[in-house]
Amino acid sequence: MPPRPAGPSPGGDAGSGSASGAREEERTSHRWWALTVIALAQLMVVLDATIVNIALPSAQRDLGFSNEGRQWVITGYTLAFGSLLLLGGRLSDLLGRRRTFVTGLIGFGVASALGGSAGSFTALIGARALQGMFGSLLAPSALSLLTTTFTQPRERSRAFGVFGAIAGSGAAIGLLLGGVLTEYLTWRWTLYVNIVIAVVAALCAMAILPPHRSTHRPRLDLAGTALVGGGLFCLVFGFSSADTESWGDWRCWASLTLSAVLLSCFVVHESRTDNPLLPLRIVRDRNRAASFISVFIAGAGMFGVFLFLTYYLQRTLGYSPVRTGLAFLPMVGALMATAQLSTNVLIPRIGPKPVVPAGMGLAAAGLVWLTALSPHSGYAAHVLPPLLVMGVGLGLVMPSAISLATLGVVKRDQGVASATVNTMQQVGGSVGTALFNTMAAHAFTDYTRTHERTPDLVERANVHSFAVAYWCAAGFFAAGLVASALLYERGRPRDLAAGRTTGEEDGPEA
Repeated sequence: MPPRPAGPSPGGDAGSGSASGAREEERTSHRWWALTVIALAQLMVVLDATIVNIALPSAQRDLGFSNEGRQWVITGYTLAFGSLLLLGGRLSDLLGRRRTFVTGLIGFGVASALGGSAGSFTALIGARALQGMFGSLLAPSALSLLTTTFTQPRERSRAFGVFGAIAGSGAAIGLLLGGVLTEYLTWRWTLYVNIVIAVVAALCAMAILPPHRSTHRPRLDLAGTALVGGGLFCLVFGFSSADTESWGDWRCWASLTLSAVLLSCFVVHESRTDNPLLPLRIVRDRNRAASFISVFIAGAGMFGVFLFLTYYLQRTLGYSPVRTGLAFLPMVGALMATAQLSTNVLIPRIGPKPVVPAGMGLAAAGLVWLTALSPHSGYAAHVLPPLLVMGVGLGLVMPSAISLATLGVVKRDQGVASATVNTMQQVGGSVGTALFNTMAAHAFTDYTRTHERTPDLVERANVHSFAVAYWCAAGFFAAGLVASALLYERGRPRDLAAGRTTGEEDGPEA
């Protein structure tokens, strides 16, 4: 493997930069193995949002909880994960990325063991919340490690192509893996599998990843942590309440209103404090702001595919969980191939302004195509083509946006910038799930009330409700097309460290 040239760091003089570069070269000589470890950890976090979904009916029979309880097995994870991400990102900046990465892996593995061995519904929910807590430490550490390990443009593009492909396809992989484990083993293995991944990744991380310690030791912004943590918790809880209850439920609107107040106070506080949890300079850059919005919209819109197409394949076409997971593989393959094309060829040559909007448009087109599905549609002729279009669209959006969201952010802010990316994707998924489920439920009710009662009425109503969800998701991507076209700057992305960085570099572990 060719050595990486050692150059001066943006924040130091030539001499110290050369020495720092030499140390960096020594520490990242196994950076492609580091990418494998980081990608493995990211896959574990992303797929855990869906891997348990298919196992829920089996877990419900085993532990004897109600239908309402099934949603909280998912929500327990997303509440803790989404509300603590920014804190986890800042802790990785202050305490060290490798340290928080390994801690997150070990904690996630322990929480998964507790969940897999749970003997009651309460124990399962507690374990899922614990998974979310450690996931909020692990996810931003993984992305910031990737950003600081791969600094050369060509290598960075390759690495982010892999990482973005995993971020975009992890939910589909979770559906497949969850189906296989549930069908051939037991629902508990959808949690136990994380133990194996966590142990392998933690051992490899200690051996491969470079140590890190921030040279800047500001105090943790406790007030900002409380405001944003409470605001994000109320936001996710509010949309989850809308999903499980209704939009008219007082808990939904009270949570969303309180979330708006807390997040507004957070923005004001961050603009005035000396040691902000989320420095506002991170979100003021146009390309970075466009990337955060793109990740949010992609996170929301993807659920229009994964959630409702899963229902269609299983309820309408009668697919088994394993066959359902396999049906998504062509989309995953298209996403991964396009991810490499977008980050290695298109973005370096023509920039994000034409690429990301094109991806948004293709994703919207794929969703509109899915609205034509009927109870008698076939997979090869009617499901596969729009899935491939969706895969290409997401492959243009996700890796590009994730890479540009952290480009130009120096090391001492990488953790919180990475956490912001994860937060946008997580909150986007929660918003999308609640909105699309609500729209689909209303569409189902209206269809059954206004159409003649025939033996296939429920089946037709289901397909109609799925189509409404696809239209809503397509609307999200259409809005993303407009937003990304307006916000992204023209031309090829520049190395922001040459004059648009957010601060100074960090030093190595002493």
